[in-house]
This record gives sequence, C-alpha cells and structure tokens, in this order.
Amino acid sequence: MAMAYDLGHHGDAETAPGLLDLAVNVRGSAPPAWLRGRLERGLDRLGSYPDQTAAVRAVARRHDRDPAEVLLTAGGAEAFVLVARALRPDRAMCVHPSFTEPESALLAAGHPVDRLVLEPPYVLDPAQVPDDVDLVVLGNPTNPTGVVHERVDRLCRPGRVVVVDEAFADAVPGEPHSLAGRGDLPGLVVVRSLTKTWALPGLRVGYLLAPPGLVEQLRSAQPLWPVSTLALIALETCLARGPVASADKDARVLERERDLLAAALADLGVEVSPGSRAPYLLCRVAGREDVRERLRDQGIAVRRGDTFPGLSPEHWRVAVRGPAERDLLVQALGAVL
Repeated sequence: MAMAYDLGHHGDAETAPGLLDLAVNVRGSAPPAWLRGRLERGLDRLGSYPDQTAAVRAVARRHDRDPAEVLLTAGGAEAFVLVARALRPDRAMCVHPSFTEPESALLAAGHPVDRLVLEPPYVLDPAQVPDDVDLVVLGNPTNPTGVVHERVDRLCRPGRVVVVDEAFADAVPGEPHSLAGRGDLPGLVVVRSLTKTWALPGLRVGYLLAPPGLVEQLRSAQPLWPVSTLALIALETCLARGPVASADKDARVLERERDLLAAALADLGVEVSPGSRAPYLLCRVAGREDVRERLRDQGIAVRRGDTFPGLSPEHWRVAVRGPAERDLLVQALGAVL
C-alpha cells in the first residue's frame, strides 16, 4: 500500500507570530511600493465587473503567445483544479517529490493518480514516464527540491496533456528552461503565478498557457469573473518590460544568496540536496528528525518535508532570504546541532 502523505499541508501552516519565517517561499512580506500604488489606484474600478482584455494581452506579450493561448486564473492553484475538473484522463501521473496541490485536485475530482517518485538527486528522465500516461504533472523548478528537469518537451505528444508548474521559473536568471513560450508543443499546459516574486499570495493571481482548444476546455470549468480587478491590474503591471527585467536582476542576487546559504549549511554538516535553481533549499540531517522543531524553539520556522511523497521526517525546506536571515539560521542551527 502506498504511504499516506498530508497533501494538504503547506508552508504557511508552519508560521506563527514571533517566528522568523523561512517556511514560505514568498519573496518579501508585501508588494513593492510601485505595485501597491497601482493597486490602490485600482480601487476606483471595483464598481465595474472585471475586464480581462488588457491583462490577457500583457501575458501574451510577455511570453510571445497568441491571446487565445492564455487563461487567467485565481493563482496557480486554480489552474490545477481546472485541469482536474475539465479533463478525463485514463491514466494520470504526478512526478514527486513536488508541490502536492495538483495531486490533491485530481483526487478530489475522482481521478486515480499514479506517482512517479524520483530518487535523489530528484531529476526526471522523460523516459521514466510510461507511454500510456495521458496526463502528467510536474514542477520546473520543482518544489521542494529546486531542481530543473531537462528536456521536459520530450514528454509532449498527441493525446497527452503535460502540466508544468512554473511558479518559480522567474527565479532562474534568463528562464532558460521555461516552456512558457512553446506554443508548438501538443498538450502542453504551463502554469505561472505572480505570488512568489511580487509577494501577492493574498491576491490570488496567475495564468496558464496552452493550445487554444485546451484553453477553452479548461475555461469551461471556471466560474464567471474568476480573476478580480486588482489581480488583473497586478498582471498588467508586473508583466511589463521593466518589472520583468527587475525580477531577472533579483534572480541573480538570489542565486548568489542561495549558494552562500548552501555552503554555510554544508559547513554545519547539513545535507543540502544539490542542483537547486529556486529560492529555497531542501535539507536533511541524517538521524535527526527533531531539527525542524528544535529550530522552531530557536524562533525560526522551516517547512517540514515529510508531507512530500518521497521525503522523510528528516527533510526540511528553507527559504533563501538575505544575509541577516542567513546568519540567524546558521546561529540557530549551530545551537541545534
């Protein structure tokens, strides 16, 4: 029998007042001032129903896609629910360890789900997905390992839907592995959001990119006006050329911080899963299932790992922040270990 995992557990459950939050992967505690100003001015538009036209065009321009290939969603999580509601796969497969919400959505819609659980270093070989799988879901970069899977395009074929969660794709400088611009691949659904980069988890704003027929199929499972006016303003604003360039610059800073954090953790004897290109690291101390709780006693919240299929109570995920947070974590870990 497959091991049971708490698929509904997420990093926000680890946080509490007074704790340094290294459990949630959102960069910053609030949107930047320039974005907040746009949102505040948008309050005057709340008396009208949302009009998606400008936001859809912004997404299409950002990824060089036709507007018919764009579907706006209430965060990335809604996209997974739409896939589960609108499609009728004969054999669905989720690649793990990975974000658990897609599997939860499929199970809630009554679909049996096969798991492909990868071994360390958790990198997918497309040949590992059986030919008869007609719906496959994976993250790229993957949460919580941070790894980037190469040649994901090889999974795409007629008769199969491939859902790629790219929630953290803009954390990789230049986004070299993103498939968001690939309108030529059959059955490809790329899911993106603004949540992590622009500190907007409370606004619920995202989108997916897919062939037009698949977009219409997924749209049929949506309610009317699924994306709020303020979320539409955020899309128009954050997907403009300036903010996109700013996000790429921030990704390069984050890359350096991640390397420094990984080195500091390794010096303490922490096993850091290699290859992360995301704003977090998957960590483990062999024989120590108590590290996460001991860190909590030291005032630091990290994300438990044993709710991800393929990981154990020894695993925990830590968000990459700045030098001050890194120093506090290293000091606390020194006391714990």
